[in-house]
Amino acid sequence: MTTRGFTGRPRRSDPRLPPGQYDVGDDWPVLTAEVTPGVDLATWRLVVDGAVGQPSSWSWDELHALPVERVDTDIHCVTTWSKLGTSFTGVRVDHLLAAAGPLPAATHVLARSVTGYTTNLPLADVTGGRAWAVWEHEGRPLPVPHGGPVRLLVPHLYFWKSAKWLERLTLLTADEPGFWERYGYHDRGDPWQQQRYQGD
Repeated sequence: MTTRGFTGRPRRSDPRLPPGQYDVGDDWPVLTAEVTPGVDLATWRLVVDGAVGQPSSWSWDELHALPVERVDTDIHCVTTWSKLGTSFTGVRVDHLLAAAGPLPAATHVLARSVTGYTTNLPLADVTGGRAWAVWEHEGRPLPVPHGGPVRLLVPHLYFWKSAKWLERLTLLTADEPGFWERYGYHDRGDPWQQQRYQGD
């Protein structure tokens, strides 16, 4: 059972802020469930596997050789802070999935960090230009405490869905709860619907 600890602050002046959120400004709080890992880029690879026709992986250099884009967006944490007008750089998840070829039965994705942290997402939430694997923030390398070298970015959902220290995207034919979802967090996590917990 999950205790409802996130009730939000009673102010919302910017239309970019979902209900219950406040603008953190220049700050960027560091929240994580795990010890910050060290990632060796000489051996790190980003893997796409599971319900795909061709399991695929990319080294750090191979990932940078894919079409890269800057993403200007807002991000929203389930703990009620939002960071508005920020930017990331990386590659669309669409390009990764196109190489791996999702099977027709694939419906969900389980993102996994090098720490073992997982989070589940409907496939529709990471396709169509809605999700990226990113390695820069505001034009600089993504800091390790914020998920560097590479984190998932799914800015239209609460930020726990944007898994830090990303190493694997496993396509599934049925939903499978991730780390926080097993503790009662919402399966999807839409901040505009305040989908913080199961049943919201």
